[in-house]
Parts: sequence; structure tokens; C-alpha cells
Amino acid sequence: MLQEQKEKLILRISFFAGLFSVIVEFIFALYSHSQSTLTDAVYDASDLLFVALILFLTPLFHKPISEKHPFGYFQVETIFLIVKGVMILSVTACVAMEVIDSVFSGGHSVDGRQVSIFQLCLGMVNILVYTVMKRLSRSVSSPTVHADVLGWKLDIAYSFGLSLAFFVSVFLIKTPLAFLAPYFDQLITIVVMLLMLPESVKMLLSAMKDVFLFSPDDQALKQIKALCMPILNRYGFKPVFFDVTKTGRHLWIAVYFEISGGYLNMADLKNATQDAEKSMEDYFENVTCELIAVSEETYVQTAVETR
Repeated sequence: MLQEQKEKLILRISFFAGLFSVIVEFIFALYSHSQSTLTDAVYDASDLLFVALILFLTPLFHKPISEKHPFGYFQVETIFLIVKGVMILSVTACVAMEVIDSVFSGGHSVDGRQVSIFQLCLGMVNILVYTVMKRLSRSVSSPTVHADVLGWKLDIAYSFGLSLAFFVSVFLIKTPLAFLAPYFDQLITIVVMLLMLPESVKMLLSAMKDVFLFSPDDQALKQIKALCMPILNRYGFKPVFFDVTKTGRHLWIAVYFEISGGYLNMADLKNATQDAEKSMEDYFENVTCELIAVSEETYVQTAVETR
């Protein structure tokens, strides 16, 4: 199965499973007046909108690069990840205001037994969806798909966590903590938002890093250098600078080097470039690698002038 077709299949499964979850959650939230369930439904609805947009734009991510679009369309995906992050943070802020208002209004009680059973059933469905998507996504290199699979994993933890929490809440009435009963639903909602906030911020910062063409993390740079150095040494190339850029799902690597001899053998340059790219492809997916000959003095002077 082609990469694009498999990616579309995974996103379709996620979309229809998510649509089912959102509808069921909204109906149950209206019936039970549970703010925690409503919060989950709002998060899932915002995620569903994002998946629908990405599903429509997936063919763009697989178009080849051209002179007009030297980085292809990979940044489109990055921009949508930023939109998703901002959207989730905005939803979180709105729900937080609603929850705080409810707390100061005296809170409200919900049937903990009903919510516990509902979230338990929803968690079982989420496990099934996650298992299918995880198996299909093993050979797919897509930040969107991986973020979506992670989302379903978080949904599993969220559903079972809520189920356990509301099951415990049923016994609060018989304890000295009975005064918390009217606020338990709101407290759980706040805890859920605090748990989901770091992941949303991390995704947003990572996408912003890509859209501004910042280098990947130090671990990736070390790995790239470890893969390149034996090849450069084999052909007598002395590395001057590693220019590494990540745009969405694609990694661009340019290795500037100088030669130890007085001339450059073009056959050596071609073979070294092929060896380097093959070495990178064995470790990274969606990568382009090129070797660029330059004198160290010329490169340093150019770098200073561009600053």
C-alpha cells in the first residue's frame, strides 16, 4: 500500500471513530450535566476538525519539490499543527473559565456511577481504535498521524482515569470529604486540563520550531554527524559546517566540507553524496542529504556577511 493511501486510511479511521465519540459524548454530557465529559467532547471536536482538514490536504504533502516550492508543501502540515495547538489552548481557556464560574456558583452534583460506566465503555472503544491505528502507522512517517495516534492514547488514559475517579467519588458521601461531592466533576475537569496542557504546548512549540526552520534537537544532530563522519573521512573530506533543517515531516541536510588535496574528484563527490543519503535514509525517513564543497575561509566570510 502506498504511503499516501495508508496515511489517508489511518486518518479516515480516526475521523469516523472521533465523530462517533464526539456525538456520544455530547449526548451523554447533555443527559448527565457532566462538565468533564463535555470538556472531553470539546477537545475531541476540535481535534476532529483538524483531522478533516489534514485529510483533505494530505495529497499536498506527497507532491515533489520544485523550483517554485523548493521545500515542497511540508510546511503546510506544520502550519496546521500550529493552528491545532492554538485551537486546543483556546478551548482550554474557555472551558477553564466556565469551570471556575461553576465552582464559585456552588458546583453541581452528577451521578458518579453513570459517568464511571460511560467512560469505561468509551475507554474500551478507544483501545480498539488505538490498536488498529498503531498497527497501521508503523510504516508511516507523518507528524500528523503520530500526533493523532498519541491523541487516542491520551484518550484511553483519560477515559479510564475518569472512570476510576468517578467510581471512587460514589463513596465520598460516606466520608469526611462529602463536602467535595458538588465540586468533584469540576475538580476532575481541571485535573484533565492540567494533564493535557503540557502535551499541547509541546506540540505547538515543536511546530513553531519547524516553521521557523530551526535545527532539530542535539540528539538528532549528533546522530547525523555520527553517520556522516565515516563517509567524509573515507573520501578525504574535512567537514566545515552541518546545516540541518526540518520542515514538517522532511529533514534537509547540507554538509559543507573542504578537500584535503588541491582538487575535487567529481566522481568522489557523487559517490560520497549517494553513500551519505543512503546512510541517512536507513536512520531517518523523508530525508534529503547533499554535500557541498567550500573553502573554510570562504564559508566563514560568507556567514559573517549574512549576519
